[in-house]
Amino acid sequence: MTVVREDFREILRLVRPGSRVLDVGCGGGELLELLTHEKDIDGRGVEISPQGVSACLARGLAVMQGDADRDLEQFPTGAFDYAILSQTLQATRNPRQVLGELMRIADRAVVSFPNFGHWRVRWSLLRHGRMPETRSLPEPWWSTPNIHLCTLADFNALVDDLDLRIEASVALAEGRAARAIDPGKAIENWRAEAALFLLGRRDGPVEPDGPPGDLFGA
Repeated sequence: MTVVREDFREILRLVRPGSRVLDVGCGGGELLELLTHEKDIDGRGVEISPQGVSACLARGLAVMQGDADRDLEQFPTGAFDYAILSQTLQATRNPRQVLGELMRIADRAVVSFPNFGHWRVRWSLLRHGRMPETRSLPEPWWSTPNIHLCTLADFNALVDDLDLRIEASVALAEGRAARAIDPGKAIENWRAEAALFLLGRRDGPVEPDGPPGDLFGA
């Protein structure tokens, strides 16, 4: 049985059927394939590695080889309903520019990333005085692709700076169901191992029924 990543489950809840979706940093296409089968999306992918592009093509997916830092400008404004950046923001060279581009080319962005403010990270730094290795950050500092790690508080500040609106947010942890959070609460900056956000523009339309499913729920 195929194990579906918890952030993929939440993205599946968020994306409305038949939507136009761009998955940036799509890897081997697992999420795009899931969304295509479950939500009948019109999906496209951008992936920097030739191996990932080949895997996507083998799945019959539409994908281009490209770099999120350089190639998103090729897409027209408003070309997609959703732009997805799953566990990739921290690996980009210019996260602010990338997030701005996502919100230019899509009505909404779905972004997930490991939280460098999680208590395990803080404890590891306090105890060992070295860059942490945790479940969400498993590689040593000298080989990790993560070059712009951030905390929930950092991400909230970036969202405000870009004048965006957080429409939904959840905390993610390996082996546990996603948990709806208020990302503005300081306690969540300690508790959330990783987080996923649904973003919209402040001046953009608000979906009358809120995001699908019970993501931001009760």
